[in-house]
Amino acid sequence: MIVRKGSAADTAALAELRGIDEHKLGAYADWVAAHADTHLPFVAELDGQVIGVAWLLVAQRTPSNESLDRWYGDVQSVQVREEHRNRGVGSALMAAILAEARTRGLSHVTVHSGRRAVDFYRRNGFTQHRQLLLWEPVAS
Repeated sequence: MIVRKGSAADTAALAELRGIDEHKLGAYADWVAAHADTHLPFVAELDGQVIGVAWLLVAQRTPSNESLDRWYGDVQSVQVREEHRNRGVGSALMAAILAEARTRGLSHVTVHSGRRAVDFYRRNGFTQHRQLLLWEPVAS
């Protein structure tokens, strides 16, 4: 297995993993291309087939007195094909994302996890932070 940065050539596989309908593939490809500077896909590949993906959103924070150049990351849409789960694919994807975060000098990386994946992220170096708060709109 290899883990690498995804490219436009991976768009169909990325869409499939994400569950994007075939008739929406063009719009999805346009979105991927338009967000190439901020949403970085990392893919796990085995025998030429994409078996997993994890996205790193890279965004800039408002400047502060200490630093005018403040960047952070957010892990998004981690998916591994069911038949390849529990074999280290997700951890390899996280290692690639966190290496990219270090290379870019990001101040921190967040992830919004479902309950089943919390232990996975903890095993990969994430901790819960008491100051991270969430607002969600109330359905009317």
